[in-house]
Amino acid sequence: MSYKTPTLPLLLSTLPLSALAADAGFLEDSTATLNARNYYFSRDFRDVPASAQSKQEEWAQGFILNFKSGYTPGPVGFGVDAIGLLGIKLDGSPDRAGGKGTGLMPRHGDGEPADEYSRAGAALKVRASKTELKVGELQPNLPVLVFSDIRLLPPTFQGASIVSQEIAGLTLQGGQMRAMSQRDEAGDDEMSPWIGRRAVLAVSSDRFNYAGADYAFNANRTSVGAWYAQLEDVYQQRFFSLKHSEPLGAWTLGANLGYFDSSEDGDQLAGAIDNQTFYTMLSAKRGGHTFQVGYQTLWGDHGMVRIFGNVTPLANELPTFDFASTDERSWQARYDYDFAALGIPGLVSTVRYVKGDNVDTGLGFEGEDWERDLDLAYTVQSGPLKNVSVRVRNAVARSNYRASIDENRLIINYTVSLF
Repeated sequence: MSYKTPTLPLLLSTLPLSALAADAGFLEDSTATLNARNYYFSRDFRDVPASAQSKQEEWAQGFILNFKSGYTPGPVGFGVDAIGLLGIKLDGSPDRAGGKGTGLMPRHGDGEPADEYSRAGAALKVRASKTELKVGELQPNLPVLVFSDIRLLPPTFQGASIVSQEIAGLTLQGGQMRAMSQRDEAGDDEMSPWIGRRAVLAVSSDRFNYAGADYAFNANRTSVGAWYAQLEDVYQQRFFSLKHSEPLGAWTLGANLGYFDSSEDGDQLAGAIDNQTFYTMLSAKRGGHTFQVGYQTLWGDHGMVRIFGNVTPLANELPTFDFASTDERSWQARYDYDFAALGIPGLVSTVRYVKGDNVDTGLGFEGEDWERDLDLAYTVQSGPLKNVSVRVRNAVARSNYRASIDENRLIINYTVSLF
């Protein structure tokens, strides 16, 4: 079992004893939850040679312990956030690993999935007025670094972040990440870029810097954002967003627009980078029904740029394909239904279809792809199994320039509030 040494004792030692003793705030406002997550993942590659790896399949049990303290009294309050993660293999083998594996469990050199893995960490937090600083183990959820909790265990980052909301409606954020623990790793390492459909693992940096501002107005129904991110000596990225929600009788209309502009940075360790990406998602909600249509387009010499192991807020990024290849255009139709409108609270469903084309494959022909997803989820509302949730996902993805995929996932979650 691999294990990353927790930093909680070290961080606690930095707090004054008098502050820890003053339980008003620090202890009384503390919370702890334990999430048990059972995850089955199956992915069939439909058009690879029989001699090649054509299937990924794995089943694992995860546990996520989250502790969040309150703050010590006074104009400057201190606190601690801590996380513990444990993953246990239930079923898996090298012949069903599929290259780097499913993302559920780490792999040994021979391709065998580890029996278990774990990691733990903590962050010291300091609050003054409406500004908060965190240093240590972080889980940022930013447009330029989206929290990617899409497998058994979530990734974490090591660094510092600051969030300020001193002005009504305005949220300012900034920070620096120094290392990342991937979702299927016990340790941590420098961060590598993902450019288009290619992970550039030979290149890494220990400096991911970011700064951003979001401003909400119009009774919080409208918000605009501007962000800058830099993976030092690899890439720099700018992001602009607009979101709006408009009640119209029994309907609620929504719009979500975003634009990324990415280029190389500093020593250009991954070479020249050129990508611009625009997306929009329009929605209409009435009762239990939500209808959405999305459009996404890329231009420049490369596909979408991000930190390897993370997703993006792109409208058409789906669990299997992200429709973010070089010059790709894609359209989405999506329908969600909340069965609470029929008297079945906790049951929700989603069906979505995305079609992409105009891909510059570099192979002398235009790339095309499509994906259809079906999701059905239910959260038990009462009784001894209250808060147990079950999600079933089926995806069919086809392409003329990359492997076509049939995929199934079964995810069972149970979160217990410890205090």
